[in-house]
Amino acid sequence: MFRNHLKIAWRSLKKDKLFAAIKIGGFAVGIAACLLIALFIRNEVGYDQYYANKDQMYRVVLEGMYKGEVMKSTHFQLPFADALQSDFPEIIKAGKVNTTGIFGAGKRGIRLAGEKQNNLEDGFLLADQEAFEILEVQLEQGNANTALTNPKSIVISESKAAKYFKDGTIIGETIILDNDPTKPYTVTGVMKDAPKNSHLAYDFLIPIEDTNASWTNQNYFTYILVDPNTNVQQLEKKMVSIVEDYIIPAQRERGRAPDFIDVLRTMEYKLQPITDIHLYSDIKMADGLKHGDIRFVWLFAAIAGFVLLLAVINFINLSTAKSANRAKEVGLRKTIGAYKSNLVVQFMTESIMFSFVSFILGVLLAWALLPSFNSIASKAIEMPWSAWWFIPIVLVAALLVGSLAGLYPAFYLSAFKPVNVLKGSLSIGSKSGKLRSGLVIFQFSTSVILIIATLIIYQQMDFILQKELGYDKEQVVILEGTAVLGNSAENFKEQLLQLPQVKSATISNYLPVDGGSRNGNTFRREDEGNEGRGIPAQIWRVDYDYIKTLGITLKTGRDFSKQFASDSLNSIIINANMQRELGLENAIGKEINNNGQLFTVIGVVDDFHFKSLKEDISSLSLVIGKDLGSISLKLEKGNVNQALGSIESVWNKNIPNQSINYSFLDQEFSRMHDDVERMGKIFNSFALFAILVACLGLFALSAFMVEQRKKEISIRLVLGAPFKSIYRLLTLDFMKLILISIIIAIPIGWYIMSRWLQDFAYHITIGWGIFLAAGLIALTIAILTISYQSVGAALIQPLKSLRKE
Repeated sequence: MFRNHLKIAWRSLKKDKLFAAIKIGGFAVGIAACLLIALFIRNEVGYDQYYANKDQMYRVVLEGMYKGEVMKSTHFQLPFADALQSDFPEIIKAGKVNTTGIFGAGKRGIRLAGEKQNNLEDGFLLADQEAFEILEVQLEQGNANTALTNPKSIVISESKAAKYFKDGTIIGETIILDNDPTKPYTVTGVMKDAPKNSHLAYDFLIPIEDTNASWTNQNYFTYILVDPNTNVQQLEKKMVSIVEDYIIPAQRERGRAPDFIDVLRTMEYKLQPITDIHLYSDIKMADGLKHGDIRFVWLFAAIAGFVLLLAVINFINLSTAKSANRAKEVGLRKTIGAYKSNLVVQFMTESIMFSFVSFILGVLLAWALLPSFNSIASKAIEMPWSAWWFIPIVLVAALLVGSLAGLYPAFYLSAFKPVNVLKGSLSIGSKSGKLRSGLVIFQFSTSVILIIATLIIYQQMDFILQKELGYDKEQVVILEGTAVLGNSAENFKEQLLQLPQVKSATISNYLPVDGGSRNGNTFRREDEGNEGRGIPAQIWRVDYDYIKTLGITLKTGRDFSKQFASDSLNSIIINANMQRELGLENAIGKEINNNGQLFTVIGVVDDFHFKSLKEDISSLSLVIGKDLGSISLKLEKGNVNQALGSIESVWNKNIPNQSINYSFLDQEFSRMHDDVERMGKIFNSFALFAILVACLGLFALSAFMVEQRKKEISIRLVLGAPFKSIYRLLTLDFMKLILISIIIAIPIGWYIMSRWLQDFAYHITIGWGIFLAAGLIALTIAILTISYQSVGAALIQPLKSLRKE
């Protein structure tokens, strides 16, 4: 019997090739989209899941109140980890990590001892032995118990070991960093490459050598491993004692005011599970890492479900729409004794067969599209062909989806009464199903919502790229890896300034984009004495040409100048936000205190964005200092390639053993918002998927409608009906459904995207133009889809059509 059902299903498929192709094609597109998103979600939720002790591993987060707002931080003092381990028996180990490295942020030169050629690398991480053990770093060579116990040790990844060393024992080899042979590093371990779905990306681990045991400087992530029986909420409450036992005494010793101590008492410690860091980190934590967002995961899961649902809806729509064509078959079968159950099994078999064919095509389509999807999403996802669970899940899903999709059509078609069928009274009823209308509305409402989301994301991205930032990012080239210059950096800069294409230059790795150095501190007004409440602020080490090169506007006061010897010692320039936070109406000449060091304000610059536009501009200060990580050049307008050629010539003369590596400031700013652009591309892709599936259904329904009304159309044409009246007759009902879809989609799209825009401190205002554009796009696509059939129907020859009746 089953074999017979398969034969009939195959004949049905071959008999109506157009509808079969649309059914299978729509299913396959929906399955491919769903599978791609499922692989993306699996990758996102899989971050840091590989640790053996993941349920016992936490990162410490500090929370406190400042000016009525919750402030969060992931950076702690050097002795903080040791205090945790000694004071709380529940904590088995506590370790610290610094992601900016001993050299600061950015790429650094690396070479083997005895060689001259430097290579630029990033992925340097400072860690202590405890963090090494907590993070379960796996060594291929070396002793895991002592890998980071000695200063000037370095642990490198397998891939970097293969790059720099030949096969054999690598332990004990010497590496030179930043071309400084006075500080050689000895390889003490070769570790397995960090998994791609780790919140920490690193290829080089270096021991922490910081000797500043102050409880006022905060530079380190702190990770802990707790006893399996630990009550985490109780431990968090107990950890508050750190504030009273260590931090407040240290601040009192420095003469902090009582109200400042009161602020410290609002602080609490929270333990963030290591598996939550990637998807559940608040932007206020400002940890400098690349994160996902659990809300996007749920959103993409919803999109996957909707796209697959649209494909299932197409199947139900087309199956019920073709009911008249199958009605005679059902009537004859029942007349000769077929039971309803036999018909249900028959139609379910057809549905499941369609589903299996669609799943095969969908999986292959997803495989073909995966490289493009990886490029859009900035992932390295692979199709899990070899995973034991993949094929069984696909088979079960095909069976389940096929069963669900065929359930309603099977019972709907098998319920026809033979007497009604043979009288021909079903064909009219089959044309006007409320269910099909509702499903068309659902399909296009989903499509319009995705179109609205795509348009808003692209408008927000354009807003970000065009916004006035408070500095000039155009025509600025960043030369990376210049720390190798050491004391020759100033001479190198002067040689670059001799080039006619270079307008100005500055030596500093403190740049207003991701990847630049950062240094958070606490400042207070000196004229308020111990009553002054400290404010958090960045302090950046720059040279005398920094403000000029980046085009930052000086609001009041003056720029740094070599004519004033004090500028290199205790002069400081602050931004307008810091002036407001300190309550300085006239800041020039005022003294401010940074952890005991006094600075005199000589200038105030206009606020400029030095973080993502998701965050408000915060307090920032500039001081003269040495930071050789990169050199930025402001170019004259003109031939950029010619300028780069001249710069490379000067580079090769001064740094012959290291290839030039540069980027543009505007590109780095765009890269800082890559997540927004990626999201826009993903939405765009799946909006196209949804529209394609919806249009396939609409195309098939309009084709069926024309087929069912050929006799009526022919009679109208014979009676002299004009082309436009026939066209209007066939399109008007569909247009009503599309308009209803747009009306439903607009408030839903507005709500979802308004919530998304709240993540940005600076964002667009959603105007009616976006909804109008989305509606017109959907309407145009729908009209074009329907018109193909409607125009063809209006141009048929009525005599040929009526001759068959």
